[in-house]
Amino acid sequence: MSSDLIIHSSHTNGIIKIPGSKSHTIRALVIAGLADGVSVIKNPLLSDDTLSCMKALERLGISFEGGSGEQALLKVKGTGGNLKDPDVTINVGNSGTTLRILTAVAALYKKKIRLDGDDSIRKRPMQPLLSALYDIGAKVDSNNGHAPLSVSGPIIGGKTMIDGISSQFLTALLLTCPLAAADTEIEVLDLHERPYVEMTLSWLDKLNIKYGNSDYKKFFVEGGQTYPPFTFTVPGDFSTATFPLVAAAITGGNIRIKGLDTNDSQGDKRVFDIMQKMGTTIKYQPDEIVVEGGLLKGMELDLNDIPDALPALAIAGCAAEGETKLLNVEQARLKESDRIRAICVELKKMGADIYELDHGLVIKKSQLKGTQVNGYNDHRIVMSLSLAGMIASGETIIKGGSETVNITYPSFTNDFIKLGAKLRTGK
Repeated sequence: MSSDLIIHSSHTNGIIKIPGSKSHTIRALVIAGLADGVSVIKNPLLSDDTLSCMKALERLGISFEGGSGEQALLKVKGTGGNLKDPDVTINVGNSGTTLRILTAVAALYKKKIRLDGDDSIRKRPMQPLLSALYDIGAKVDSNNGHAPLSVSGPIIGGKTMIDGISSQFLTALLLTCPLAAADTEIEVLDLHERPYVEMTLSWLDKLNIKYGNSDYKKFFVEGGQTYPPFTFTVPGDFSTATFPLVAAAITGGNIRIKGLDTNDSQGDKRVFDIMQKMGTTIKYQPDEIVVEGGLLKGMELDLNDIPDALPALAIAGCAAEGETKLLNVEQARLKESDRIRAICVELKKMGADIYELDHGLVIKKSQLKGTQVNGYNDHRIVMSLSLAGMIASGETIIKGGSETVNITYPSFTNDFIKLGAKLRTGK
């Protein structure tokens, strides 16, 4: 059973190395598994979500070597698309990315493959992807458009359309349709989270996969292709870097952040620009980004491309002068929790002047007070409430939060203690 996280008012300073990107790691694992040969993944993120992905891929006949220690390296022996029958239901744990992508991967196989996950996964919508896979030849069955579900193929290509409310639906198709027998044409409706699709396309470009892109509204993917084996070093995760960035900004700290590649396609690198405009001093050095906190001012922000940043930016809003609006991000309700509702409810418990919109939040500068809050078994809510506790008076207790962070950031607690956060686990 997960312990509580207990936080007191803190001042943060020091150096932090950001672990590898979850989004890149999962894409690398899946593509390596479909490739014909042995691929090498350096600096992979080894967290609950990525380990769930690896275990699921092992069920499909993909094998892994290595992966432990500070300089982690994985060797992945791919199947060339010749998947094996897993015989049992594949459990994706809490990983929505794994569920979406492996549902499409399962459609490459002629036998029925069943997928399921935890209670949170069973609430994640799947019908748009299932309908698209059906259009191009898959047989699908689900619990009213949710997991548990089953898929069999093989997909043959053709025409389909996909709802873009989650970029993962489109990513799943783009990664698997090159292995279909014939060409596929995908019409995209109302794409959200475009940077994640750009990341997927960067992988296709890297591996010389042939496709066409008409302004992200229609894609043409050539069939009958194969993935070659590759070697790839996973860059640091900008979504994870959001937390030390905001910590420095709200506590008046000075943090040197290492391990990030500002040329990478990750959308959440935009959070650095946002925090700079809000008043944080940010200096880009050759091998690190130096962040210095200062007086923050509220802003109106469109977060459609970066929904994962919403909870942490809500905390920045509590510390900023005036009003902060986080808008056009309704898909944040479809994550591990309804993040708009969750962060609003818990910050109100702490005394925040905050209210919900259908598609976002409005926050005014607030004096937060420590209290007991709920982390919703959502890693980004837990880590964001930890930030709130660092600027709140008294003690903040996040119920059952200590292990939830393992989903994407296993070293969160230790890293932040080293930065000076008054943070501990307890009952």
